[in-house]
Amino acid sequence: MTSPTYRLTDIKLPLDHAPDDLRIAVLSALGLQNAQVTSIHVHRRGYDARKKSDIHFIYTLDIGLAQNVDLSKLKVLEATPDMAYKRVISPKNAETLTTQAGFQRPVVIGTGPCGLFAALTLAQMGLKPLVLERGKAVRERTRDTWGFWRKQVLQEESNVQFGEGGAGTFSDGKLWSQVKDPYHLGRKVLEEMVKGGAPDEILYVSKPHIGTFRLVKVVEYLRGEIERLGGEIRFSTRVEDVVLDSGAAGGYTLRGLRTVNLLTGEKQEISASHVVLAIGHSARDTFEMLHARSVFVEAKPFSIGFRIEHPQGVIDRARFGDSNFYAGHPEKIVEHVGAADYKLVHHAKNGRSVYSFCMCPGGTVVAATSEVGRVVTNGMSQYSRNERNANAGIVVEIKPADFGADAANPLAGIAFQRGLESGAYKLGGENYFAPAQLVGDFLKGRASTKLGDVEPSYKPGVLLTDLTGGIVPSALPVYAIAAIQEALPAFGKQIKGFDRADALLTGVETRTSSPIRIRRHIDKHPEAYQSINTRGLFPAGEGAGYAGGIMSAAMDGIKVAEALALALAKG
Repeated sequence: MTSPTYRLTDIKLPLDHAPDDLRIAVLSALGLQNAQVTSIHVHRRGYDARKKSDIHFIYTLDIGLAQNVDLSKLKVLEATPDMAYKRVISPKNAETLTTQAGFQRPVVIGTGPCGLFAALTLAQMGLKPLVLERGKAVRERTRDTWGFWRKQVLQEESNVQFGEGGAGTFSDGKLWSQVKDPYHLGRKVLEEMVKGGAPDEILYVSKPHIGTFRLVKVVEYLRGEIERLGGEIRFSTRVEDVVLDSGAAGGYTLRGLRTVNLLTGEKQEISASHVVLAIGHSARDTFEMLHARSVFVEAKPFSIGFRIEHPQGVIDRARFGDSNFYAGHPEKIVEHVGAADYKLVHHAKNGRSVYSFCMCPGGTVVAATSEVGRVVTNGMSQYSRNERNANAGIVVEIKPADFGADAANPLAGIAFQRGLESGAYKLGGENYFAPAQLVGDFLKGRASTKLGDVEPSYKPGVLLTDLTGGIVPSALPVYAIAAIQEALPAFGKQIKGFDRADALLTGVETRTSSPIRIRRHIDKHPEAYQSINTRGLFPAGEGAGYAGGIMSAAMDGIKVAEALALALAKG
């Protein structure tokens, strides 16, 4: 039996502290002797950079104590919470289910973070899911994606948006989320990733990330585990239709799926009564099919904007430049805590909120379209975060009324996104170059004609132009342009150099989140997490409107898989 541990918070140490300093600080905080502390485990390590003259680490620790320690005198300690994952049904119970006459194995559509962790959870319970993915396996998909960036040849089913690993594969690989997590599902996600080759530090650093190349290895591990446990994954298999029965009291019941093999053209109908729909925010054709089949879909807000690039050193100096440890040498602080990031918000006079999105320290701006004749941007970093530029989305929230959505037309956001992406394609020269403009010119409403010190990282390339609409149609609606023009100088007051004249804006960023939500029942409902009008269909993750990033999508996949397993157990 493992001895209990106790949680100690708010232990502060200098960035350059020696390993033994952690134990010394614990003994001092608790007033104990060395022999009385039997173990020290780092649960979380963050850093506080609010005062540039005093940047330091902050630790949360799990402490093991000798039996003779009087806990009543240690008011600063709390019992370490139990974070171990607990299955909702056991493999033994699953075996009983799967051997019953007429049992249909659960199906998972999509292999992004949500789909992979839904499938893994089902497989670990012994339910042997069938997983359908329209794109290719992650390494083939990576070759196709790099081929598009280098040669401008788009594979519509194998790109940044579609394929094993989902859109998060070509991102910064951020592994934190602000969603509530009372059952420590995020811990399970991180532990599985470490098993798959992610660095151990993601279990304790405050803002863990993994980067694209390492994420590829983890994705392959997750696939291997699903298959080892009896699951089956079919790549290049697109779901083209759902087979539904009408219910006597209204609504529908899922009976099957119609698929097509994109390599052979072979069509198949699969019997399926329990399906996790983890299709991602860019599966527009699937959204349209579901709406046509009267599955309840509603419009939701999302955001649009540009990618902004600065030299990473500008951000590092703004965040770290005055530290009393390495005054004037922020690069030495970076060695301890990594490249600096930021999070910015501005409420514009026209009522619009402008904020930074998916900030990628030491990364690149990437081409993220999934449709011919359209330009979409996103950001990506490797684990090292050592590229020259920092980039982030600078985006404006828009609401369904802005793009004409209503109950009769919940898919209006798709048409709105496509219009902006087609416009960006034209502004960029109709060869998948992205339209770009220097911040100084953007603020003055004039076209850019030459670059400054900031070199664009976007591949295939950029075409300098006027994003504001001074000489051509604007890249975004007028209200969005005005809000961003107001926000950039305000951000410059928070981060020195943010509004420097040669910082670069690249357009357009339109896939910040799904433009629709596939409404589902709440977790306390008898049909928890199932579509509110289609029994057996479990909308999940970012595409269904219930997540926003790798971690929240993976956690949602686990929750939905659990609900599906319990629904199977009820019969």
